[in-house]
Amino acid sequence: MALPVREQFKYWGVAAAVFLFAMWWLGDVILPFVLGGAVAYFLDPVADRIERMGASRATATAIITLFGILIFVLLALLVIPTLINQTVQLFDTVPKVVQEFQTFLTSKFPDLLNEDSTMRQSLTALGETIQSKGGQLLETALTSVGSLLNVIMLFVIVPVVAFYLLYDWDRMVGIIDGLLTRDHAPVIRRLASEIDHTLASFIRGMGTVCLILGTFYAMALMLVGLQFGLVVGAFAGLITFIPYVGALVGGALALGLALFQFWGDWVSIGLVAGIFAIGQVIEGNVLTPKLVGDSVGLHPVWLIFALSVFGSLFCFVGMLVAVPVAAAIGVLMRFII
Repeated sequence: MALPVREQFKYWGVAAAVFLFAMWWLGDVILPFVLGGAVAYFLDPVADRIERMGASRATATAIITLFGILIFVLLALLVIPTLINQTVQLFDTVPKVVQEFQTFLTSKFPDLLNEDSTMRQSLTALGETIQSKGGQLLETALTSVGSLLNVIMLFVIVPVVAFYLLYDWDRMVGIIDGLLTRDHAPVIRRLASEIDHTLASFIRGMGTVCLILGTFYAMALMLVGLQFGLVVGAFAGLITFIPYVGALVGGALALGLALFQFWGDWVSIGLVAGIFAIGQVIEGNVLTPKLVGDSVGLHPVWLIFALSVFGSLFCFVGMLVAVPVAAAIGVLMRFII
């Protein structure tokens, strides 16, 4: 006999309260397990596909692990140091860019930027602030991440947790399915399937889109010769999950840097603009339709709100679980309505 709705709300309310209390109480302790679970969830379809090709689950997990180690080593040796160096250089270059911008405005609009002008003082203060605080902010962020994700957690616990969860993923799902009460099992399976579809469309789909576009932007901008192309491309790819924002913000930043670096070389400036135009065409006509689909069910505003709330309440761990929780809440609210 199915439980009354009032009883169901009571039990699920207690479960939600326990979940939030555990998030607040355990905090950083559960961080490696959340990261490991996210990695396993992201890679489960890859393991399933390798299994369909005739390999066992253990073989599929081993192949994925070896490729993951190889990619991580390559990133640690080739990409990450360059990315950090370019970011620091970008912060240090901002005052020079601001000064050149002042010179440009002064030559075009001499009455706008006199010595006592509020705009001139604001631009000067902005450049000095970014130079003094930008590098410090980056170092603080890296130090915080280093203390939060210590060497043992990052290089041992997370890969081990991800390996075992990936290896036992299908078996764990089967065990949980066997524990469902028969009266509620069909509804729970349907809701879980909708939540999984939303998460798969957004996390796996948009994650892949961000990775592809970020790589494309970074490589293309570096080939054109843009001084901070790797940083701009990575940043534009990272925020691509918000429609149009990644291309607009990344494109504006890249064009601004290109104007100062290639002033007068309109071919190079046009190439920088063309890179983001091509990226938008590829994203809108190929990547998003193929990898994400037409309906994700997770509105960008709702996603940003969830990230802000969970990040404020539960710090970094909250930001990691914000997307799954937001997807689950969205599915459940549509079901209730």
